[in-house]
Amino acid sequence: MITIIDYGAGNLHSVTNAVKRLGYEAKVSSNPDEVIKAEAVILPGVGAAADTMANLEEKGLIDPLRQIIAAGLPFFGICLGLQVLLTKTEEGGGHKCLDIIPGTVRRLPPGMKSPHMGWNQVRQLKAHPLFDGIPDKAYFYFVHSYYADPEDRAIIAGETEYNLSLCSVLIKDNLIATQFHPEKSGELGLRMYDNFIRFATTKNNLAG
Repeated sequence: MITIIDYGAGNLHSVTNAVKRLGYEAKVSSNPDEVIKAEAVILPGVGAAADTMANLEEKGLIDPLRQIIAAGLPFFGICLGLQVLLTKTEEGGGHKCLDIIPGTVRRLPPGMKSPHMGWNQVRQLKAHPLFDGIPDKAYFYFVHSYYADPEDRAIIAGETEYNLSLCSVLIKDNLIATQFHPEKSGELGLRMYDNFIRFATTKNNLAG
């Protein structure tokens, strides 16, 4: 079963509905003990990084998240669920994040329309099961004013052009994260969720 972490993210229900629409069971939980025992985890994300980190800390979820990712549990971070994986963010004058992926979350440069909102292409930089059946340079839906800048460029699996090349897909071992919202991206977004769950199945004998 997939565990979707509930820390108050605005897209929690749309992510849950997308997974259920594909025919999979999904447990929504804010219980650290349940998260530790999960077979695969999805971390949704909408809003401010500081609020997200505060909510994760309040619910006792920070250490469990670090533990399951370090243990290689299949993990999918969405939008802010990608950004909080990095070391720190420039948002709100600067805040610490989970520090799972070395790097900084940076504000879109001055002069660029912010937020970056709407459909944009994702250029695939490496072959991975996440992209099965998804054409290169397919369109996905974005809403964000900050972007992930990881120190290790080799873990960037997808890039999107928005006056600069943004990291839009990050993959490291069993950790997968996207800057865009698959749950708002039509059939290809659903296909991406399905691909993640199939990937988790092969890695963890996940039951449907």
